[in-house]
This record gives sequence, C-alpha cells and structure tokens, in this order.
Amino acid sequence: MVKTASNTQVTPVLFQDRTAKGISMKIVVPLELYPKGPAVAAPTRRPGSIRRTSTIDSVWPEGVEANRTVVGRSRDLFTPLDASNPVVLAEDALFVTVAPDRGIVAMESVPAREGIKVLVGATGGSNSRGRVVAAVPEEVAAGTPLYLLLDDLSGATLVGSVALRFWQSPEELEKQNEKMKAMAGTRVMEGICAGFAPGSTALNPDGTNRSMGDTKPVPPIDNPDDPYAWHELTSQPGASHRRSRRIDVWIEDGIAHIEAFFQDSYTSPEGQRHAVHEYEVSATADPVTGNVISISADPRVLPHYECPMATLSVGRMVDQPLRNFRSSVNEKLPGIDGCTHMNDTLRSLAEVPILIAQLPH
Repeated sequence: MVKTASNTQVTPVLFQDRTAKGISMKIVVPLELYPKGPAVAAPTRRPGSIRRTSTIDSVWPEGVEANRTVVGRSRDLFTPLDASNPVVLAEDALFVTVAPDRGIVAMESVPAREGIKVLVGATGGSNSRGRVVAAVPEEVAAGTPLYLLLDDLSGATLVGSVALRFWQSPEELEKQNEKMKAMAGTRVMEGICAGFAPGSTALNPDGTNRSMGDTKPVPPIDNPDDPYAWHELTSQPGASHRRSRRIDVWIEDGIAHIEAFFQDSYTSPEGQRHAVHEYEVSATADPVTGNVISISADPRVLPHYECPMATLSVGRMVDQPLRNFRSSVNEKLPGIDGCTHMNDTLRSLAEVPILIAQLPH
C-alpha cells in the first residue's frame, strides 16, 4: 500500500497498456494517481473571489529556424459579493522576441517598465529567474501580474518548441531535433524529476529522454457563458504553444481557499489543441499568516507514465508560508520528489497572500 499526501491509502497497479507494449516496468504508479484527463479550465467565478489568469503564447511567424514571437497577458479580477460586474485590479501584457537559442532579442511591457530592458540579451536557463528578480524587485515585492509572466517566460520558451511536432514531417522533426542537440548538447535527464526517476520508461539506457511523451486533446480554456472568465485571448495561426494559468482565491468560514489550474498546450493542423502538461491544485491557508493548512495536486494530463508520482510529496508544503513558495517548493520537492510543472504550479501560489489582502474579510 502507498499513502498519498492526504494520507489516503492507494493500491499499486501495473499500467497494462505500457506492459502490453513490451516496456520493462520498474516503477509502479498507483491507479488512483493516473491523470484524469482535461479539467474545466474556467469554472464559474465565485462571488467575493479574485481570479488571476495568465497566458504566454508563442508563434513562429518566419519558420522554426527564425525568431519566435511571444505574447504574455495576465490579469487580476475581483468578483463582488453581490455578483455584480467584476473589477480589474491589475493587468499586464508582455511582448517578447525570442531567438532559436531562447535568447531575448526584444522585450516590452504594457504598461511600460524600464527595468525589464536589462533582460534583453539574456538566454533562458537556470539563472533566468534570478535575473528577473534583480531587474524588477518592485514587481517581485508587489506580486504583480507582470512578475508572474516574467518568471514564467523561461519555462514557457523551453517547452514551447514541442508545438512543432504537430506541424513537421518525421524527417523535418528529426532534422530539428539534431539541430537542437547541436546547440544545447545531449542532456542526461535521469533524476531531474519524478517523470525521469531511475527506471522510468521515459528514459533511454544512457539516461537521456526516450521521447517527447504523450499529449491529450483538450477543449478551449475559455468559458463561452462568461466573458470575464479569462483576460483577452488571441488565436494563433499555424504552430503555436500556450502556457495557461488560473488561480481562484476566496475566503470562506475564516479560511482562505485556493484553486489553481496549469496547462501547456499546442495547436495542431486539424484545429484541435493538445496538452502535454495539465495540473489542478487545491489548497487552504490561514488568511492572516499565509501558512498552508491543506494542499493537494491533481494530475490531469502528463507526458510520461511515472510523472504522477510527484503528487505523493505535495503534503510536505503543509504549514509552509505561501509567500515563500517561490523558493521553498523546490527545496521541499527536489529532484524525483517533484515534477517541474507541478512545482511551477505550486510556485505560482507565492503571490496568493497579496491577493488575499485585497479580499473582503
């Protein structure tokens, strides 16, 4: 038997589809952890709640070997207790030109911030978030929508190129992969997260990534019955990637309630969006101290069989201050105890106390 973060006992069950393909199983994922399929991206807004939404859209207007255009948008929206017209508390947009090596060629924001100009010329990597903090400390302290977009930019550009798999022939895709390897080198993935734990079906014998993993068709994230469900969304012709986030926060019975949604999705020539990563996170917190009372992560779409194992460790974040999540999540959920995309979903909750302070108590 295995215990989840909520101490619920689950029974390990072999993933028969993978076994049938002749893949040797070394890690057994409990049936109850299997991804459940796409979630509702835009549920009805609760009266007396704040909803933070963000999207980072990437397109390749001049082809995959040229610069990509990235547009980020994020908004904080308050829905009054009487369910009257919502109020925009904050809204930011980010426009970036990104080189094939993920270097930032140009960047501007609306409203304009002078501090972000120092990020031009930087390349996405392990220190990219540190550069953001140094460039715009006032945005970090205020927990603005712009800071969420800037913090998310490196991760979004890293996974964005997966969109090309739907638009290129196998020969073109192989050629592109070889070019990417030439630029970045062959990376050993073993041990970096739960999906690449030793023995994972996602790994080659040398520890490199076996494949890009599975995707699932997903519906549009918008809610046609609610024009305020998300900020302005734009359609992208051709190959494109979108990283989407939604965080709902409200107070009930003296407790702060939090629901978060995360998705990486791509367009296909058939017009259907496909997701490679999707999580939902539910949590409660003390609205005064900001300390977590309860928390769980629900995997909805993930690329590899072993990925959901990361959710078993989420309970470690109980009693932790939300405001410290940007650093404490990776400290508490390192390596194979975490998932890059689950951890990022949790990290985005660090600004929730700032949203809570704007709620009616």
